[in-house]
Amino acid sequence: MPSDPNQAAALTVRLATEEPQVSLESMSAISQYLATIGRRGGIKGGKARAAALTKSERKAIAKRAAEVRWAAKGR
Repeated sequence: MPSDPNQAAALTVRLATEEPQVSLESMSAISQYLATIGRRGGIKGGKARAAALTKSERKAIAKRAAEVRWAAKGR
C-alpha cells in the first residue's frame, strides 16, 4: 500500500472497480465441472421425477403441457 493517501485512494478505487483477471484455463475447468454436475442430474432427473409422481399428477402435467402447446399453435 502506498504511503501517499492520494495514491492509496487511487489504488483502492482501481482495485474495487476493475474486473478480476480470470484465466481461460480456470474458466474451462469451471465449465467442465458445471457440465458434469448438470449432466449427472439431467440423466436421472426426468425418470426420478416420473417415478415420484402419482398417475393423476402425471396426467395433470401432461394435460397442462398439451394445453400450452395447442395455445401456442393458435396464435
